[in-house]
Amino acid sequence: MVHEFDRYLRLERDLSPHTVRAYLSDLASLMAHLDGRLDRLDIATLREWLAEQHAEGKARATLARRTACARTFTAYCHRRGWLPDDPGLLLGSAKAPRTLPAVLDQEQARAALDLPTTGDPKELRDQAMLELLYATGVRVSELCALDVDDVDRDRNVIRVLGKGRKERSVPFGVPALRALDRWCIHGRPLWIHPHSGPALFLGIRGGRIDAGTVRRAVHGRLRTVEGSPDLSPHGLRHSAATHLLEGGADLRSVQELLGHASLNTTQIYTHVSIDRLRAAYRQAHPRA
Repeated sequence: MVHEFDRYLRLERDLSPHTVRAYLSDLASLMAHLDGRLDRLDIATLREWLAEQHAEGKARATLARRTACARTFTAYCHRRGWLPDDPGLLLGSAKAPRTLPAVLDQEQARAALDLPTTGDPKELRDQAMLELLYATGVRVSELCALDVDDVDRDRNVIRVLGKGRKERSVPFGVPALRALDRWCIHGRPLWIHPHSGPALFLGIRGGRIDAGTVRRAVHGRLRTVEGSPDLSPHGLRHSAATHLLEGGADLRSVQELLGHASLNTTQIYTHVSIDRLRAAYRQAHPRA
C-alpha cells in the first residue's frame, strides 16, 4: 500500500523527491499510530494523531504538512476502494505561520558577489552559481538541473524547469553572464568526464552538482561578509525577490520570475520590503 502511494506521488502527482520523502515519513508516523491497521483510519483517529504531534511540540509548518499528507492519503485510499469513505474531507486545515525570511541587504549582496577569484575551477564555479542564484532567484533544485543549452547568451535568459515541470525563462544580468563564461571556458572543461553529460554545474568528480554542494558554497561565501546573516541558497532567492521589489518591480513580474503558482506566495516579499521601509523611517525621521 505504501509502495503504491509512493508511485502515485511520484508518477501521477509529479511531486518533488523532497516532498515525497516528507509525505512517506508522515505516513509512517500515521501508520505507526494505527498499528498498521487501515480499518482504524477515521476522522477521530486522524485528529488524535495530529493532537499527539502537537503535544510533542511539532512545529506548525510540520503539522500543516502532515495534515496535507493525511488528506492526500485518505483520498487516494478511498479512490482505490481501500476505505469506504474519505475521512480527510472532515479534517480542518492547519495553517503554517508565515514568517518573514532573512535576507541580505543590497550592500551585503554586493560584498558577497564582488570578491576576487584566483581562477581556480571551484572558485569560478561557485562565483557563477552565486551570481546566477542572486540574479535569477531560482531554486537550488532548478540551478542543479540546468544544462549548458539552457543558457541563452544572446538574450541573457536561462530556461528553468520548475515545480510541476513548468518551464519558464528567467533573465539575468551582465555580471552573471561574465561569471558563467569564465566558468564554462576556464573551469568546466577541466572537470568534464564522460559521465558529465550536459550539466552546467559540475562537482569536482565531474558529475552534476548536488544541492548540498551548492549550500556549502553559499554558506562559505556569506561567512566572509561581515554582518551577513547565514543564509541558504533559498535565502539568495528571498534576497533577489526583495531587492527587485525595492527597485520598483511589480509583484506580478516577480511572481513570474520566481515561478510561483499563486500571487499569495509572492506577497510575503512585500512585507519584507515594508518592514525595511519602516525600519529606515524610524531611523531617519525626526518624529518617527
